[in-house]
Amino acid sequence: MLHVSPFDTYRAGESVWHRLDPRVKFILTLAFVLCVSLTPVGAWPVYILLLALVLSASILAELGPVFVLRRALVALPFVLAALPLLVTVPGVPLFSIPVGPWLLSVSIAGLQRFASIALKSWLSVQMAILLTATTPLPDLLVAMRALRLPRLLVAILGLMWRYLAVLGDEAMRMMRAREARSGARDEHNGGTLGWRARVTGAMAGSLFLRGYERSERIYNAMLARGYDGTIRSFPLRPVPSRERVFLLGALLVLLTLLLLGYALG
Repeated sequence: MLHVSPFDTYRAGESVWHRLDPRVKFILTLAFVLCVSLTPVGAWPVYILLLALVLSASILAELGPVFVLRRALVALPFVLAALPLLVTVPGVPLFSIPVGPWLLSVSIAGLQRFASIALKSWLSVQMAILLTATTPLPDLLVAMRALRLPRLLVAILGLMWRYLAVLGDEAMRMMRAREARSGARDEHNGGTLGWRARVTGAMAGSLFLRGYERSERIYNAMLARGYDGTIRSFPLRPVPSRERVFLLGALLVLLTLLLLGYALG
């Protein structure tokens, strides 16, 4: 089993959701994200029902609705990539924005599509947070292998999670070495954007080289200890019948919501 990483988001608990089999939770998460992705644009009642499902699951997991709502905000900056849809999707103009010599018209269809993408991203991230907050990552990796996910993909995910702490440690060592050599800002160039860019670029390049060299040493040590890309674990117990019934019922609910979305669309 992998060691605990400071980047682990798991929150221990004894709730019903915590006790669910990791394979069940993983399948439910994938099905939920797929349902959200396939829901037509502008099916607002379905989005509200999907949000209610996530919040109900978070309450069932004794995390509280605020926990997933707050952490899911990390997805909102990435939604900015969809901003051009506001002015590129044809439709009835809602209002216009003058940008230099151009006049950009925001259409109702563009606004609807942008809002739908933002809501879909937010809902999907909430479900992913719920999964990682109630399932230890080693158990989740074992569940992925049990569900026949590619071995290389599972190994990459496991090593990435484990050695984020190593990369963070390398960055802290570089910061301490820089401070020990009096590499602080001075009154002439310490506050300029160019100085900060040069320092950041040099540190990023050095961190990449240090991380690459250390990863090679770690991988060679793992090979010397018999690592072949497979996570060793005890055989998993069969999924209990009641959890299979719960999984089937949850999948039917998601399918019903998807069909309702197409009916509304």
